[in-house]
Amino acid sequence: MIERTGAGESVSPSPGPASPPRVTVTFAADRASYAAGDLLQARYRVEAVDPATITAIERSVVWYTEGKGEEDFGVVFFDRLLADQSGSAADASAPAAAADWLSGSFGTQLPLSPLSYEGLIVKIRWCVRVRLFFVSGRDFVSEHVFFVGDIPVARPLGLAVS
Repeated sequence: MIERTGAGESVSPSPGPASPPRVTVTFAADRASYAAGDLLQARYRVEAVDPATITAIERSVVWYTEGKGEEDFGVVFFDRLLADQSGSAADASAPAAAADWLSGSFGTQLPLSPLSYEGLIVKIRWCVRVRLFFVSGRDFVSEHVFFVGDIPVARPLGLAVS
């Protein structure tokens, strides 16, 4: 399942028998745009899921390309929390501790490149990705787009009249 959110857009995962988890990501100072080299700080919260059903949570900051040609992908930050290392997620006697591991924060220094780019043929996108792994073997990915740099969106050239 993939849920991509950002810049007012949302693509929901395919419908299934159970409703999907809700993952919210908030950026420090409500920023969704950063300069190259800035410190990105984000906070996430996972809701609408039983903490005992999750075996791991991955938090990452990635960039990827979309469009014609080969797709590229880069990881700037990656962290994986396991249920038994995260504050007794599997400990039924401590439900508050189990629920606490479903939220957290992290930060990373953004590199100088690549910058976000919304071209006609290729796009470069940045996102905070939160991935949940379940006891059942399934996973759920939530991507929250942000922008690096200030490159204007590409526009098609008008047709020349001769």
